[in-house]
Amino acid sequence: MSLILCFNLIIKLMFSKACEYAIRAAIFIASESERGRRASLKDIAREIDSPEAFTAKTLQKLSRSGIIVSTKGAHGGFEVKQDMATKIKISEIVLAIDGDKVYTRCSLGLHDCSENHPCPFHSRFKPVRNGLKEIVENTSLRDLTSGLVSGDTFLKI
Repeated sequence: MSLILCFNLIIKLMFSKACEYAIRAAIFIASESERGRRASLKDIAREIDSPEAFTAKTLQKLSRSGIIVSTKGAHGGFEVKQDMATKIKISEIVLAIDGDKVYTRCSLGLHDCSENHPCPFHSRFKPVRNGLKEIVENTSLRDLTSGLVSGDTFLKI
């Protein structure tokens, strides 16, 4: 199973819809940047299958966080600086959109779940949550764009 397909499964299970779109948008923008092109809002929304208004808000958060660069004007659009694609970790996107609650919240949604007062699923879910954190902290944006650029992976059906 490809790395990007694994990410898509994890994203659907653990991240908000906004975070899912943000990761997909960042991957698309980085792949376009790798090809020497800026991506327009319209192209990004189409490629990640997201409403334009929602995509615009997501891109604004990514831009404020320094993950993507927004350029206005006739030749404007969104890009990821090439020297940054290997430095930007997926965890930075998660933090910009969802914060760190994905690593700390209870899998059953209970407010008082902790090591000292665990829910019934706590001990089984903890390794998954810790594994997710390790994956996103050790995966760069470039790691996920290479398959997209080569055509081996995809972002939408």
